Amino acid sequence: MVTYSESGVDIDLEAATVSKLADKLKSTLECRDIITDSGHYAALVKLGDKAIAMSTDGVGSKILIAEMMNKYDTVGIDCIAMVVNDILCVGAEPIALVDYLAVEKPDPQRAAEIAEGLVKGANESKIAIIGGETASLPGIIKDFDLAGTGIGFVDIDKIITGENISPGNVLIGIESNGIHSNGYSLARKALFDDAKLDINDKMPNGKTTIGEELIRPTELYVKPIVALFEKEYDINGLAHITGGGFTNLRRLKKGVGYEINNLPEVPEIFKLIYEQNVDIKEMYKVFNMGVGFVVICDEKEADNIMNTLKEYCKCQIIGKVTDNDKITVKTFNNDVIEY
Repeated sequence: MVTYSESGVDIDLEAATVSKLADKLKSTLECRDIITDSGHYAALVKLGDKAIAMSTDGVGSKILIAEMMNKYDTVGIDCIAMVVNDILCVGAEPIALVDYLAVEKPDPQRAAEIAEGLVKGANESKIAIIGGETASLPGIIKDFDLAGTGIGFVDIDKIITGENISPGNVLIGIESNGIHSNGYSLARKALFDDAKLDINDKMPNGKTTIGEELIRPTELYVKPIVALFEKEYDINGLAHITGGGFTNLRRLKKGVGYEINNLPEVPEIFKLIYEQNVDIKEMYKVFNMGVGFVVICDEKEADNIMNTLKEYCKCQIIGKVTDNDKITVKTFNNDVIEY
């Protein structure tokens, strides 16, 4: 079986590394009035009757797909999406971002293409890119890396941390359009290293190429989620489903579990990766598997929330909150797996 660790990414080791960093940095939280614990999607700093939300992220090894295709005009969208989607998870509306582009050697044409995606993602999210940094780092960076740090604002009394999540709440899943920006080391190993496929090979449906599916930019969830904020629905939790799959839900509240048994149709790219000898449990631990964002609410509020969401995206109830700390998922091949 092909695993994420064999492709060079050890999720458990990453978690241990982050834990060591967080333990050392935790004392700095006393310097200011911090609302969220470390480990949530975004940090919140109290500022009067409002809070500033901050998050940082990058495009990751999806950049290697861009290089394979010589197509750089969408990775900026991925950078924006990975940041703003996290900021939404504390009930904040994203407002601004700074980017960081590290390069082996300056390339004005490539930088212009990257900027196209940044502008498109910013316009779609209604945020301002207010600055950034470009660094030439030969010997450290091969080709380039792209990351961003974003901020948002939220009224103190409208913060959503997940503390109100309780057993019986329902999970509304908003569909993804594919891999987004996580799990590319495993995808590349399974598809290219092991199966010897090519980015120009057609997908089984014959409509797109493997490269076109892999480069598809991450969905931006700002419009549908901000629409929920404006309606002031009772929302108990928000989760951006990234690397780690549905285990991301554990960021919201300890002591509860999740039964996920009604997922939408899985995008074909995931099935193609699975067919290259990747274990089903590994698939749901690494990828979003067709759900990019989750809204958690009381069952009585679900219809109203979904009616608003459906003006912008596809969504459905995918499961419920339970009173244990287990996450169970019914997979596309009808296996039930547990984390």
